[in-house]
Amino acid sequence: MQTQTVTFLLVGFTLIVILGAFGLVVLKSRQVNLTKPKSPNEKPEWMRSMPPKETVAATLADGEGITLYDYDEGEKIAAPFSEQIEDILNALIAEKPELSSYKVDLGTSETGSLQFWVNETAYDRIEDIPNQILQDVIKQAIAKWEAHK
Repeated sequence: MQTQTVTFLLVGFTLIVILGAFGLVVLKSRQVNLTKPKSPNEKPEWMRSMPPKETVAATLADGEGITLYDYDEGEKIAAPFSEQIEDILNALIAEKPELSSYKVDLGTSETGSLQFWVNETAYDRIEDIPNQILQDVIKQAIAKWEAHK
């Protein structure tokens, strides 16, 4: 008789713990907000992974659907964030006729740092690029990408 009582108490206690844990999960799940940011200038976590609109436009134009970055054949290998900056940069260059003669590709150097390829010439620093307007547009693209994240 005593064994049955202990078993009954253990089963009852286990059920109470399981129901309590389930109740906590339900309460916590109601606290998750997928649409309102914690601060006015912040996006919810799930929205922050959406690539910039320039990347979306580039991947859709290539028929790839929406992907995190747009890599085209013949481009230098670069990190996904670099490819996103490159998409923004190409959109900005397209708006400036005076830069139409420049083909810019972002790539990764042998040391792992970012390189700027301008008309097939590699530059390790923005300041080394001979065209001041192009330097400014690259800085603008980087700032726009940083504001997006």
